[in-house]
Amino acid sequence: MQILVVEDDKRISDFLIKGLEENGYMVTLCRSAEEVIADFLNIAWDLLIVDIMLPGMDGRQLVSTLRYKNCHAPVLMLSALNTVQDKVDSLDLGADDYLTKPFHFDELLSRIKALTRRSQIGFEVKKSQCIQVGALTIDKDQYKVYDGDQELELSPREFKLLMYLVENQNKAVSRIQILNAVWGINFDNQTNVVDVYISYVRNKIEKKQKYIFTVKGVGYLFKLEQ
Repeated sequence: MQILVVEDDKRISDFLIKGLEENGYMVTLCRSAEEVIADFLNIAWDLLIVDIMLPGMDGRQLVSTLRYKNCHAPVLMLSALNTVQDKVDSLDLGADDYLTKPFHFDELLSRIKALTRRSQIGFEVKKSQCIQVGALTIDKDQYKVYDGDQELELSPREFKLLMYLVENQNKAVSRIQILNAVWGINFDNQTNVVDVYISYVRNKIEKKQKYIFTVKGVGYLFKLEQ
């Protein structure tokens, strides 16, 4: 488990690093918010421990910046400031927890475990929004499709067509049904748009495996080959 500690006070940072490493955590130290933004944004941290009183940009500004840049790792704020308003301000700007100095190390460990537990539960919920079919992973929330580890570039209409076929997996659907579901057209107006878009989707998702089958006289069928 990787923890980023953002703390400019050497006495406190040494105390944190020693205790965390003794408890099996991998720890990286930054002494300023600017250093985090310049060098450490692209790392998938499991947790950040951030002091509020930093030189230059303070800890609250850092957390706000991290959230703006889509860093969603749990953040535990450390501060000698202990008013209710200090805590509310930090939490409103994106922190997940707030611990006032001085603190017992056992309490810090308990809060770390609670934050990472919540984060893992959130990850499982988010993960459940993905559909796995064969080698394809379809993220319904972000409108993304992956073939293994490779992201496929589908247009919004192609994505909607693929989702309709997947939701009707192992069931033949007619061109009229597809027109109605994907384009909002409830009659056959002699358009070949369904066939064209089926071809587009096939070319993108069937590099390794066939998924979409033509059912003569009916339409199309999405299934996994045995």
